[in-house]
Amino acid sequence: MATREAACSCGQLRLVAEGEPVRISICHCFACQRRTGSAFGFQARFPRDRVGIAGRASEYVRVSDEGEPRTYSFCPECGSTVYYVLASAPDVVAVPAGAFADPAFPEPGVSVWERHKHGWVTPPMSAERVS
Repeated sequence: MATREAACSCGQLRLVAEGEPVRISICHCFACQRRTGSAFGFQARFPRDRVGIAGRASEYVRVSDEGEPRTYSFCPECGSTVYYVLASAPDVVAVPAGAFADPAFPEPGVSVWERHKHGWVTPPMSAERVS
């Protein structure tokens, strides 16, 4: 079984995920663009019972472009988001793929909120696309 380790920039907040993600996606919504400071968010979802978390976290709840609350957990020292939970899927933990710092991380299988996608972004051809 695969083990992946994620961490904030300073290493104080850490996460270990066992097994393969249940979903790997990119999101082009404006909220993800603002949260990441990039053109899209790139995240992997894991069953909560396969995720271990160590360190102190602060939380921020924001409402998605679809109106759903999401609780983001970030390091109070460096500000890096390490994981978040969607109100509609409390048994799943989403982890920004960059927190794994793994260039071999699998590509996304889903691309959502494409109506807000930057024109130069080209999701993988195999990704399911959702406007």
